[in-house]
Amino acid sequence: MYYEVHGEGGTPLVLLHGGLFNIDLQFGELLEGLSAGRKVIAADFQGHGYTNDIDRPLGTAELASDVVALLARLDVPKADLFGFSVGGAVALYLAIEYPELVRKAVISSVSFNPSGDRDENAAAVGDMKVEMIAGTPMEADYLAKSPHPDHEHLQTLLDKLGGYDRGTSGWSDDDIRGIEAPTLLTFGDADAVKLEHVVRFHQLRGGDVNGDFVGVPASQLAIFPGTTHFTGLARTPLVLDTVTTFLDA
Repeated sequence: MYYEVHGEGGTPLVLLHGGLFNIDLQFGELLEGLSAGRKVIAADFQGHGYTNDIDRPLGTAELASDVVALLARLDVPKADLFGFSVGGAVALYLAIEYPELVRKAVISSVSFNPSGDRDENAAAVGDMKVEMIAGTPMEADYLAKSPHPDHEHLQTLLDKLGGYDRGTSGWSDDDIRGIEAPTLLTFGDADAVKLEHVVRFHQLRGGDVNGDFVGVPASQLAIFPGTTHFTGLARTPLVLDTVTTFLDA
């Protein structure tokens, strides 16, 4: 499992990218700002970036186990998490199943159960072919970094992403309410997650209150304007301010 360490100080922040992305594609523009005054650990997931694929399904539980092993290897007893899409699903899993490892979690552009996904998502991801991403940064980075830089292995990755967590029921309302770590939820206003689901997610985390009367909840919500799923972290200054303010509070 390929990883990088940037900066030093404070609680380590672990960066968890989305499907078809990698450290550079997802967080490259954010790394300098995020690592100013804190240690940042960034990892390439199974089959992504410089990390080889292995003979197992691609799913949240499997990727989360890799992160747990990485933290143990680096002797990190507690960390902050910043996960986007697939990485957001992994961050959510860790916050629920490994609460002792998580101080704060930034969970971006992912639903907590399939009811929050837009109807077109499954078909679009399930039918992905190499030809559909030809000429994109995702294809170029795969061919530049993968230990097996060919289209056959890239198609295998696309097939695994097409079956990602298929058949799982997601998390219950009680699971989300029970998360111990403060969470920052971030989404684009034109994201792959339904906005009514985003609001429900925020409410289950103690949000949607009049903070002037009852106090501002420890868990927060940010909606980035003019932002889709694939451009979810593209507004670098806005994302940096939102995330670092939450982590430093």
